[in-house]
This record gives sequence, C-alpha cells and structure tokens, in this order.
Amino acid sequence: MPSYEYKAIDKTGRPARGAVDAVNEVDLELRLRRMGLDLITFRQIERQTRTFAGGGKITRQDLINLCFDMEQMARSGIPIIDGLRDMRDSIENPRLRDVLTVMTEDMEGGKVLSQCMSSHPAVFDNVFVSLIRAGEQSGQLPEVFKNLADNLKWLDELISQTRRLLILPLITLVVVLAVLTTLLIFLVPQIAQVFKTMGLALPTQTRMLIAVSEFMTQYWYVVFGLPIVVFVVLATAVQRSPRAAYMWDYAKLRLPLVGPTLLKIILSRFANVFALLYRSGITVLDAIKASEDVVNNRVISDGLVRAGQQITAGETLSETFQNLGVFPPLVIRMLRVGESTGALDTALMNITYFYNRDVKESVDKAQKALGPALTLVLGGLLGFVVWAVLGPVYDILGKIKF
Repeated sequence: MPSYEYKAIDKTGRPARGAVDAVNEVDLELRLRRMGLDLITFRQIERQTRTFAGGGKITRQDLINLCFDMEQMARSGIPIIDGLRDMRDSIENPRLRDVLTVMTEDMEGGKVLSQCMSSHPAVFDNVFVSLIRAGEQSGQLPEVFKNLADNLKWLDELISQTRRLLILPLITLVVVLAVLTTLLIFLVPQIAQVFKTMGLALPTQTRMLIAVSEFMTQYWYVVFGLPIVVFVVLATAVQRSPRAAYMWDYAKLRLPLVGPTLLKIILSRFANVFALLYRSGITVLDAIKASEDVVNNRVISDGLVRAGQQITAGETLSETFQNLGVFPPLVIRMLRVGESTGALDTALMNITYFYNRDVKESVDKAQKALGPALTLVLGGLLGFVVWAVLGPVYDILGKIKF
C-alpha cells in the first residue's frame, strides 16, 4: 500500500500535516475525514522513507515533553486518540510527528496505546512499553506517565553527571599529549643536534628522550596509526563477538576510580527502573527481565538473568541479589526488611534514593580526584621532558668559568 504525505486542516481550521498509508487518493481523503481532517494537498512517498520522512532525531527531551503532555491529557479525561491528534499537529520534531501519525492510525484500527508504541522500538523501549501496558491494565496511566517523565529527567541528569566526570580529564589528556607530541617531534630533535655537535656525554634520561623522539620522527605513521588500528579492531571485536563485548564490559567495571563509580551508576539505573516497574504492578520476574537491557552492561545483565532463574527456583529477592555479589549489605538488608513487612515497593524506592544520592556523591568525588590525579601523571611526563632537556644545559653552564 503506498504512503502519502499530506497537508490538511481540522474542523477548527488549524493546519495539520503528516504521512498515512492509503490505497489511492480517494482512500486517502476518506482516511483523513475519519481523523477529522480535510485534505488540502498531498504527494506520494516511498514507504521506506515514511518513518524518517522529516529526518532528525527523537531526543530524550522530546520523550519527556511527550510524557508530560500525555499525563495532563489523561488526568483531564481527554481521549488518548484525540490527544495524539492534537500533539501530532503541534509537535515540532518531524520524526516524532510521523511516529504519532502512525500511532493515531493504529489506534483508529483498534489497537491500544501500548500496542501502538511497541511498533516503534527505536523510540519506545521495552521498559517504556511495559509500563504503559501496566498502566492500561491498572487504570493508572497518569501516574505511569508522570513516573516515566521523572525517570527520563533523572536519566538525563545522570548522563550529564557522567559527562562532567569524564570531560575534564579528557581535555587535560588531549592538551598534554598534544604538547608532548610537539616537543618530541619538533623541539627535541633540534636540541639533540646541538648536543651531538658539542660532543657532550649525555645522561641516561636525555638519551632515552632522544631515542623516543627519533622513533616518533621516523615512524610517526606507526605512532599515530597504531592507536587508530587498535581502536577499530577492538570496536569491531566488541560489536561482533559476545565474549569480547563481555570482557570489555568487565574491564570497564575494573578501571581505577572510574570503575566503582560506573558500577554505582549502573546499579542506580537498575534500581530506579526496577522500582518503577514493580510499583506499576509488574511482577518481580517480569521487572527483572525488562531491566536486563536497561543496565547496558553484559556482566550485570548476565547476573540479572541468573537472578531471574534463582527466583524461579524459589529463592527470595534479597537472597538472589546477595548472591549476585554487586549490591552492598545495606541494600540487601533493606530488601529483606521490605519482604518481611510486605512493603517491598517502599524498600525499592528507598534503594533508589540511596543509589541516587550515592551516585551523585561518587561522581563529585571522582571528578575532584580524577582531574588532579591525571594532571599529576601527565605533569610528571612533562617534567621528565624538561629535566632531560635542561639537565645537559645546566652541566654546560656549570663548566663555564667566568
């Protein structure tokens, strides 16, 4: 069935645009009339370009705004399909507008909201769809949309904190390496030539520096090309080999300073999503299964798979998480109390609060420690270069008799 881009107006005269499948022009006009729109102009498009007709990207902020609008609409008693039409006509992101257009058509065909969203996994992930389905079944869609918006805002802040943790050390690394490279390729060879002309007996550190400089000057293509080749090979291996991907995720968790903080960020995200799923009425097993992809780390994801198997075998949630060996004793104790008192949802929210605070403090501490540590190491390299260069110069000056 061909697809058409259209421009139309609704009953109040407001303009609307989007894309829709239709057998022919007459069918297109009939479909738009059922949507409450009067056709103005249209053009046929290739079907494969429909989803991306407007280009662009659906950002996390777009989803936050969508959840907020859907929450307000659901609380006001506006039918979902009418709300989708209004959002489709007012949305600025062309790709999201196309997605909402398809969802509107699917709802007109008899699908519920969660089914419509599940047709767009690149926009609405498994957790998102599971929460909407739970909200439909429990009649708590407004609360679900509010929780989703809060979760997306928290995730956005978490990513911002992680970037702040890494950006300063990366800038320091790039600047110092650029300075070192410039010194070794341009400055040191000139100084080495002066030393050779004078026939000086050079100290060990100066000979080492000159040897490194000569290697970089003669084999610069190896120095600059080898890291690129290694990066491409490792990236390809991680993408194509599950074992290599697992080892890479394991190595990231073992990095000094960064690794423990990264583990807390992963566990914080899991605890947040798991609590959100459980509070929405989703069973523990389904919540764990839906959270496997959220952690974005194969080591933790495999642990969650084993946790699901242990719970199926009859173990409690606290015993299972204790066996994983990644949760601190305080978290296990909170889970055990929540299970014994029947207030597991409260315990999960306490764990979420615990990790959110812990991650924020860990990121702040790591940011304060990582920058000075990296500056100290790279500053030491620069100091070695200066020492190796100026050492013979001071020896020459010391032998001069005035």
